[in-house]
Amino acid sequence: MFDSIKKKFTSEGNEPAATTGKPDICRDKSAELFAKAKTFFPGGVNSPVRAFKSVHGTPLFIKKGDGCHLWDADDNQFIDFCCSWGPLILGHNNAKVREKVIEVMQNGMSFGAPTALENELAELIVKNNKFIEKLRFVSSGTEAVMSAIRLARGYTKRDKILKFEGCYHGHSDSLLVKAGSGLVTFGETSSAGVPKSFADETIVVALNDKEALKKAFDEFKDQIAAVIIEPVPANNGLLLQEKEYLQFLREICTQNGTLLIFDEVISGFRLGFEGAAGHYQIKPDILTYGKIIGGGMPVGCYGSSAEIMGHISPDGGVYQAGTLSGNPVAMGAGIAQLSELLRMGFYRDLNKKTEEFTEAIQRFATARNYKFKVFTIGSIFWFAFTDKEAIRSADDIDAASMEKFKKLHRELLNRGVYLGPSGYEVGFISSAHSKIDLEKAKRAIFDSLEVVFREK
Repeated sequence: MFDSIKKKFTSEGNEPAATTGKPDICRDKSAELFAKAKTFFPGGVNSPVRAFKSVHGTPLFIKKGDGCHLWDADDNQFIDFCCSWGPLILGHNNAKVREKVIEVMQNGMSFGAPTALENELAELIVKNNKFIEKLRFVSSGTEAVMSAIRLARGYTKRDKILKFEGCYHGHSDSLLVKAGSGLVTFGETSSAGVPKSFADETIVVALNDKEALKKAFDEFKDQIAAVIIEPVPANNGLLLQEKEYLQFLREICTQNGTLLIFDEVISGFRLGFEGAAGHYQIKPDILTYGKIIGGGMPVGCYGSSAEIMGHISPDGGVYQAGTLSGNPVAMGAGIAQLSELLRMGFYRDLNKKTEEFTEAIQRFATARNYKFKVFTIGSIFWFAFTDKEAIRSADDIDAASMEKFKKLHRELLNRGVYLGPSGYEVGFISSAHSKIDLEKAKRAIFDSLEVVFREK
């Protein structure tokens, strides 16, 4: 094996790396499964990014996950930095989560009725998150955001929503919009099937632009029910915002009687138990969370003060319901996972591990004058082919750089490292990533970067 005849890399990456690409891994079984899947599903997938349209080759069909590793249908093994798009903060097939799920399943999987497990998980969240007094469980992050928007409109008796270009909030109609031209615009639909009238209720402004926010509130005075933002925008690159900007956003919402919604489907329970709200010490009016609260199972929630949540049915006039809301299996998985996250030193250790990993990669790239930056916060990271010290808005991303990511993704797969199949997606580190795993991954990344930057 090529790797076995090389000297071991240090974490500084001082050893010369590979300069030629590795042969492509076998994907025969995955390709066969993909061909069959295309006869059942649009594009052969049940979520678009899985189609591998932005990277080389056919999608990998995953057979098994354990710890920080994945195995595909062709028995290729990978160190996984996708972590099911973030929620597997304990890694795949965590024993405590698995055992709790099995215990719960022995009593049934769905009742459409209350269980004590809902109380237990809610208490774990509320008692350890000062930003939430009451919450409502739903079945996904998209559903949590959709419900939060409805709550904001019902509470304020206003219709318009303001969102930011570069932030993704799920596929509900009013938020599946993009910016038009100009400083402040109504959204334009970014998907067929979204009525223009829906998009017209959504105002879109650029991130990191205070003047755009001021203009929006001046132009639509007393009309904006809520401003929604990913406080750590992580669906279109990692567009880290300065605390001062987020504080300004909090203040302008308060001044205008507008609710501030933090969409923490990605950042929630990743930066710490209180997520980005706790990290920045900024209190939003409504928070939304996703699959991480259920150990990666289909679940989400939205929460707020008792006063605001009192407007949700059956206490108030804002209707929201779901047969699988509070599903016992998801609640059990969440109880097991969040109990682990509350363990003393969990986030300190995880964040330190991530910092050491990302700093080593950055040192390697910087020493070779590569146009490459690693952006990171908590246990989230993003590889960007840029020389900019900060990327805070979608316009700062060079679309042409995605060709380099495409090559990097291919080289990493061939070296046993799995990243999400798009250069706009972020990566995640779990507590299951050992020092040995991260050392192997660093070596693969060093080799792959050498190939990418030496190719003409």
